[in-house]
Amino acid sequence: MNTKRYSEMTEYELKSEIAALKEKARKAEQLGIVNEFAVLERKMTMAKSYLLDPNEFKSEDVYEIDGAPGEFFKINYMNGIFAWGYRLSSPDHEEALPIAMLIKG
Repeated sequence: MNTKRYSEMTEYELKSEIAALKEKARKAEQLGIVNEFAVLERKMTMAKSYLLDPNEFKSEDVYEIDGAPGEFFKINYMNGIFAWGYRLSSPDHEEALPIAMLIKG
């Protein structure tokens, strides 16, 4: 198996990978395979993160979390495609989210 990491893929390769994952996720959802669907959704989020510019996400900015309506995330610092910080609802718990999960409000 000679697959590339998302960080090594071109924009075209990433978009092709996202399309393939979306199709697999659709099939998994139709078949009721919840775990596989969730894994494929996370892979799509990671691939989408590599299509975004991490420099557009700044420390101290607050973003809504995609897939969690009403949940907001404050960035402490960036590390690659991951924003490290905390949910405003639980400021004592630091976590990292892929930047594709963050929606500018």
